[in-house]
Amino acid sequence: MNKPITKAVFPVAGLGSRFLPATKAQPKEMLPIVDKPLIQYAVEEAVAAGITELIFVTGRSKRAIEDHFDTAYELEDTLRLAGKDDLLALVTDIIPPHVKCIFTRQSRPLGLGHAVLCAREIVGDDPFAVLLADDFMTTSKGDKPVLKQMVDLHANMGNSLIAVQEVSRADTMSYGIVATNNHNQDGEQLMLPFPGMLVPIRKIVEKPHPKVAPSNLAVVGRYVFNPQIFKYLESVQPGAGGEIQLTDAIADMLKLCQVDAYNFVGKRYDCGSKLGYLMATVMMGIEHPEIGQEFVNFLEGF
Repeated sequence: MNKPITKAVFPVAGLGSRFLPATKAQPKEMLPIVDKPLIQYAVEEAVAAGITELIFVTGRSKRAIEDHFDTAYELEDTLRLAGKDDLLALVTDIIPPHVKCIFTRQSRPLGLGHAVLCAREIVGDDPFAVLLADDFMTTSKGDKPVLKQMVDLHANMGNSLIAVQEVSRADTMSYGIVATNNHNQDGEQLMLPFPGMLVPIRKIVEKPHPKVAPSNLAVVGRYVFNPQIFKYLESVQPGAGGEIQLTDAIADMLKLCQVDAYNFVGKRYDCGSKLGYLMATVMMGIEHPEIGQEFVNFLEGF
């Protein structure tokens, strides 16, 4: 049995430039999907996977994230005195009491790989997860949350693993792209990886042009790493955009370690884009227990 994963890193120092001006004074991770911010959904997914230490790598102007997971004494007292116990529960039960929040700073915007490296002293020599909050993941009733699927696989297999999904060949310049043993040298897929399938990664490239992409299998925002990744992050040179790319460190890691691509069971919404954010909002609005039916009636009226 491999060491259980109890730590998760949330890189939340990005500028959120695709949502300006909404993100001028608030983090993109605090944008709400109906009535909860994106970061809370990611945290709930992590807690459901058994995570007990939430490590937030923040930047300037990200104080709202820390405040969201802190105690709001004035608000709680006001709700308590007003007898609004249902609303009080919403702000006091955001994370269970056994779960700890830890915040550290990424002083300069040097890329996702650098953000993960900023958590090294906190993570130590333990395996850990990485969640990107703007990759909003949902699963059907009865299916495990995506990170729980991955944590359970790591417990049995022990390899680092990365969530992947197929994208349009035209969109490869927006993603890290992997080739697995199911792809030939021309990037053609020999067999479609079905949901729940785990495949060793043969090659990984950051944001390749469609003409040279090794496949159309894209890395999305859920990772489970063994601590060796930090050694490769330390030595990797700046890559695409002049940033320390997590993808490049994984590519170096592949030379000595097996890393698996996991075609997760579930659906992903790219809430780093306006369209993906709106799609997630509509989907969660339809399923919301309080206003879902009224929202469906509204949509059907168009």
